[in-house]
Amino acid sequence: MIELNIPGRGLVSLEHLVCDVNGTLALDGQLIEGVARQLNNLRDRLQVHLLTADTSGRQDVIDRQLNLTALRIQPGEEARQKAEYVARLGAERVVAIGQGANDARMLAAAAIGVCVLSPEGAAVETLMAARLVVPDIHAAFELIEKPLRLVATLRK
Repeated sequence: MIELNIPGRGLVSLEHLVCDVNGTLALDGQLIEGVARQLNNLRDRLQVHLLTADTSGRQDVIDRQLNLTALRIQPGEEARQKAEYVARLGAERVVAIGQGANDARMLAAAAIGVCVLSPEGAAVETLMAARLVVPDIHAAFELIEKPLRLVATLRK
């Protein structure tokens, strides 16, 4: 668990990390270098959840590399499915990371939604739904690893 006391917002207790896969953790079906190590470093504090539509058809390989099993999102209403997943976990305890249009509602629902600027781009609606925008997935993970950075950025 990660506890943050954010001035102007109060106490936020994070228990879950929910990540989109394609465009966020992987590019063209290939895990971005360094992601496995960074995710592994967060597992002692957060339960890690992966959500994917498996656009590249390589999620089985990524699952093995991360020693996780991603939840496959069904075609159609993908944004709703992701947001509902976050709600089932208890949105107030979730930090969510994504960049695609189908991630916008998930980021808006989460206690902390992080939009990453990906080589695939970032959907404007997702950018607007996030509480934070970072240049890449590594920066997103570093914020979570060093939670005082989150406090500094989110304080009001």
